[in-house]
Amino acid sequence: MPRPLRVAIVGSGPAGIYAADALLKSEVAAEPGVSIDIFERMPAPFGLIRYGVAPDHPRIKGIIKALHQVLDKPQIRLFGNVDYGTDISLDDLRTFYDGVIFATGATADRDLAIPGIDLDGSYGAADFVAWYDGHPDFPRTWPLEAEKVAVLGVGNVALDIARVLAKTADELLPTEIPPNVHEGLKANKALEVHVFGRRGPTQAKFSPMELRELDHSPNIEVIVDPEDIDYDEGSIATRRGNKQADMVAKTLENWAIRDVGDRPHKLFLHFFESPAEILGEDGKVVGLRTERTELDGTGNVKGTGRFKEWDVSAVYRAVGYLSDKLPKLPWDLDTGTVPDAGGRVLEESGEHLASTYVTGWIRRGPVGLIGHTKGDANETVANLLDDFAHGRLRTPASPGPEALDAFLAERNIRFTTWEGWYKLDAAERAQGEPQGRERVKYVEREDMLRESGA
Repeated sequence: MPRPLRVAIVGSGPAGIYAADALLKSEVAAEPGVSIDIFERMPAPFGLIRYGVAPDHPRIKGIIKALHQVLDKPQIRLFGNVDYGTDISLDDLRTFYDGVIFATGATADRDLAIPGIDLDGSYGAADFVAWYDGHPDFPRTWPLEAEKVAVLGVGNVALDIARVLAKTADELLPTEIPPNVHEGLKANKALEVHVFGRRGPTQAKFSPMELRELDHSPNIEVIVDPEDIDYDEGSIATRRGNKQADMVAKTLENWAIRDVGDRPHKLFLHFFESPAEILGEDGKVVGLRTERTELDGTGNVKGTGRFKEWDVSAVYRAVGYLSDKLPKLPWDLDTGTVPDAGGRVLEESGEHLASTYVTGWIRRGPVGLIGHTKGDANETVANLLDDFAHGRLRTPASPGPEALDAFLAERNIRFTTWEGWYKLDAAERAQGEPQGRERVKYVEREDMLRESGA
């Protein structure tokens, strides 16, 4: 009887779990069957859904329920707290699996090359998000001394950061934020948050629902300058062809024409302001200089040579995430991705790196919503299965599941399992129950390993 197809997936975020789901729904799952091991460097699964989504987005975190159903399948095993490149290598994986899919996502901040970016008080979005989401590998405290703050970028991450900075700590207390984050936000002095985009309202990358949610807080007054509502032919064409862009523009138009209310925290959305320099004194942020831009007819913008200085003492850049380079895989420095063709990893020669695949942001960069990730995974898995059907996959030396178990034991690698996640999940829910909260996250890695029974 032929053995099951053995596949390793590195990364347990949506991209990796969607890839596992696609394998389980394939014809191969019926005969000869599939056996999937998912490796995750964190003790808990779900990737950026757990550590990259703002805590006041329970709707998005609800995606975990669907991912949970996939990981419940008996053909899947989870190995948490196992770091690719440190605990296990590509050569190791090839020993145990027919194919390897990398779905490691993007967790670092993309650079922004302007003067002053390294000043004290200039922060990357990814680091701040990791702090308020209780990532175990980041500091437990965050400096929140600035009364006026700038956020650079007009995507959903920029909105998350602006909203967390503008809300009160008690507004966020019903969420799963850990005690250290609640204490930190109680000390937050921000009264004004300014979000800057270098292009116009139509080019903003906000999703309509996330944008409207800004206005739901009783403590946040959202303000848009009427002079920032401007469109050219390219912008109008975008609105006609993109329902989401049109909804975003309409929301911004409505905010621009209303009277400013008296909510205590002001959140300004600025357009046509391109960050030119972060201003500093004695090594600390004291302001931001932007150049006014204008539309060029195509929906793009050009500089006007007119500059303005903004009185802020902290700057957060939310200009995109960047993936970490993976050992033993080819790398495109310009895009921060692994070169591929349909999910097949490509070497410099253009040849497919045998039995090696990518999906999600490590493949296409940090663009698109979670729904795009599912289609991405389906394409990658289809090509892996095509290679399997045509005998193009490498034959592993030790394909039995027990061989991987012995390897981890020999290396003395402390790992968590899917059963361990159930234990951690129950422990976090128990922490939240006395406060009437759904859960309170464990933050320290050692605590997570203990509660998971690693």
